[in-house]
Amino acid sequence: MLSKDHNQNETNMQSSDSFDKPSPDTATDAPVEVSPISDFWRALALLSRVPVKGIEDFRAEVIARSVWSWPLVGLLLAGFAMLPAMLVYSLTANILIFAIVALAGMVLLTGSMHEDGIADCADGFGGGFERARKLEIMRDSHIGTYGVVALILCFGLRLILLSAAGDAGQAAVLFLVMAITSRAAMPVVMHILPPARADGLGKGAGTPNVMMVGLAVGLALILSLVLSGLFATMAILMGGLLAVGIVAAVAKWQIGGQTGDVLGATQIVTELFVGIAFIAAL
Repeated sequence: MLSKDHNQNETNMQSSDSFDKPSPDTATDAPVEVSPISDFWRALALLSRVPVKGIEDFRAEVIARSVWSWPLVGLLLAGFAMLPAMLVYSLTANILIFAIVALAGMVLLTGSMHEDGIADCADGFGGGFERARKLEIMRDSHIGTYGVVALILCFGLRLILLSAAGDAGQAAVLFLVMAITSRAAMPVVMHILPPARADGLGKGAGTPNVMMVGLAVGLALILSLVLSGLFATMAILMGGLLAVGIVAAVAKWQIGGQTGDVLGATQIVTELFVGIAFIAAL
């Protein structure tokens, strides 16, 4: 079980990819509250810095169960992040400023956990030659050249995509859709790839079953359909599938499975591919 200061620990997990395992007694004897409401609050505590009281059980089986609600967490976080962005836009009428403030809001709400993941993957995959060395680099809390370049490119492309969507009056829609669908992509990678380590977040988060993964993807598609329409949703689905396929293939090739950093990279890469598909469908 994670410590009570879970939100800070989660940020640390993305840097060190370490996971505090429950004791055997806790893992077998403690009651597990399993309900849609507890799934959502557990997912919110896991995927953000938002303080959530009363959620202290983060065993693999309950995390794996909660993945169906991850798109809802994305929707909530994006909605909160957009509030100051919309206020600034109402004052400036500048879509680039809207995009910068919205992305900054997400960074604050999530503690940059996903950005940390893609930076670690870039450093590990680019800087190591052997699997063990790659995993060692990914666990190092320092950032290297590959990680810096990856962050610059990813932030820059997201700003460009939101600005392009803003030209069509769709920046807010794209921001919501990217947050929703990218958090449905992570459970897919969790399901199709084994953990690359015997410990770490990739192992500690468990392996969600097909039903929970299907619910996450289905929920993301329904929300995308409501927000953006059928044609855009079809493009979003293709972009998301391509992103998941690429990240999963690269991670399998480089380190033989998934880690918490790989899941973070999945979220960022899916945002980019979904954004490109969305713009193409406008």
